[in-house]
Amino acid sequence: MSHIIRRIGTPPSARGSATGANCPDIFELSDGRFAVIGTDVTDELDGKLPGDASRADYERIVVVTRRTLIDAKADIPDA
Repeated sequence: MSHIIRRIGTPPSARGSATGANCPDIFELSDGRFAVIGTDVTDELDGKLPGDASRADYERIVVVTRRTLIDAKADIPDA
């Protein structure tokens, strides 16, 4: 079972969240994967995926704010 190693990017409070809770976030996991907390938009975007993209039944489409991803960019490993 993997566990969270570190946050990728800045915490929600540094991105303007008044409470620092319930905000998009990205975490690096011990097995090299990334966990993303975002808004579930699967129902909205599933039928709009490009022809060469698909989603398994156990997968969800989530969105994070642009700022969340831009702030994370410097912390994402190159390899």
